[in-house]
Amino acid sequence: MDTICRCQTVCFTGHREIIHSNIAAMLDSLLITLIEKGYYYFLAGGAFGFDSEASLSILRLQEKHPHIKLILILPFQKQSANWAVEQQELYEKIKNRATEVLYVSEKYTRGCFHARNRKLVDNADLCVAYHIKQTGGTAYTAGYAKQKGLEIINIVDL
Repeated sequence: MDTICRCQTVCFTGHREIIHSNIAAMLDSLLITLIEKGYYYFLAGGAFGFDSEASLSILRLQEKHPHIKLILILPFQKQSANWAVEQQELYEKIKNRATEVLYVSEKYTRGCFHARNRKLVDNADLCVAYHIKQTGGTAYTAGYAKQKGLEIINIVDL
């Protein structure tokens, strides 16, 4: 991952619960625009919800844009161990199709989720968010992205 140019890189952050039924279409439309602007790498954190939707959108768009890359930055190796079976299956499908999978930690640690979120932001130039609550990991990550000077596009504002 050392060869990634931040100027071509988008990271995703968003809530696990999605209340917008058209999120896939919203993502596809925005991401096509970003790809046309030269964005090449897309970083996702592997959480269920918005991260999964964003990852699936990139995988769909790779059919017409095979040069784009999905890179997963995951908090620890067994992140999905306690998820529902269908969530685990989707997680594995995304992992298997990703260009690259990186882990912040081998095992769960108290700070592994924050470390994952910071790594996403630290390696990106633009942050695409699904941000509707002012608390939790998404609020933290969006705040960190703003502090680091990243442009933030909150998809719910489009």
